[in-house]
Amino acid sequence: MAEAFHLPGSVALVTGASSGIGASLAIALAGRGCHLVLVDRDAAGLSATVARAEASGATTASHAIDLTDAAAITALPAAVEARFGRLDLLVNNAGVALGGRFDETHLEDFEWVLDVNLRAVVRMCHAFLPMLTARPRAQIVNVSSLFGLIAPPGQSAYCTSKFGVRGFTESLRHEYAGTGLGVTVVHPGGVATGIARNARNPRLSDDPTLAEEQRLAAEQGRASFEKLLTLSPDRAAAEILRGIERRAPRIVVGKDARNAALIQRLLPAGYWRAILRLSGNRI
Repeated sequence: MAEAFHLPGSVALVTGASSGIGASLAIALAGRGCHLVLVDRDAAGLSATVARAEASGATTASHAIDLTDAAAITALPAAVEARFGRLDLLVNNAGVALGGRFDETHLEDFEWVLDVNLRAVVRMCHAFLPMLTARPRAQIVNVSSLFGLIAPPGQSAYCTSKFGVRGFTESLRHEYAGTGLGVTVVHPGGVATGIARNARNPRLSDDPTLAEEQRLAAEQGRASFEKLLTLSPDRAAAEILRGIERRAPRIVVGKDARNAALIQRLLPAGYWRAILRLSGNRI
């Protein structure tokens, strides 16, 4: 079994830290005695997380940047080096969503999801690898999703990004096996965050009647999806933190995600029909 990851005194960077799982992880890491580098495009939400973390006694640095900005990511390691001199834990948590059928999706919106959910993860890992591998023990934690294990209809962009995070992370883990750098992929299930509420919708048709149908379908889809988001971010963060401390290669968060992952393994081609039957077609 891998030696436990020692959190107290470590320097941890968390993206998507203004709310949801990212904010809860930041506060939990602060409670473990970590120094924090917090990243999010939402400056106001980020400031609120910083205040909570510092109230717990954490030393923090914050960067309000958009992770679609490759130059901003490239500049981050120098800022972290100047502030803390090292990085021990990188948590790539930030994510966005896009609902709707693929044939209703503009490629610009599809690319936006890939930029935030996948390309930013790759860029962050590439930028910080020199700092992480310089440490005797370090950890990369990339947050995929339940939708990096199963692929429901209407989620083609999100699934593409999250399956990509899973594949990238697993390959990276195999490359660094036997070294001081551990690599973990996280698959949260239905966590009560704002990702569904803040998701982009497909762009509406120029036909007013069709546009209204698309709008209503998007609202119904969002409402149905939000009903599945039942696990609190704090509980999800606690599960993830336990996995980080164990240096677990994979962390599946929530009973719903664990059940769906099992069904997918048993029925790799027919899992979606089985999940629909078990849910009473409520999804």
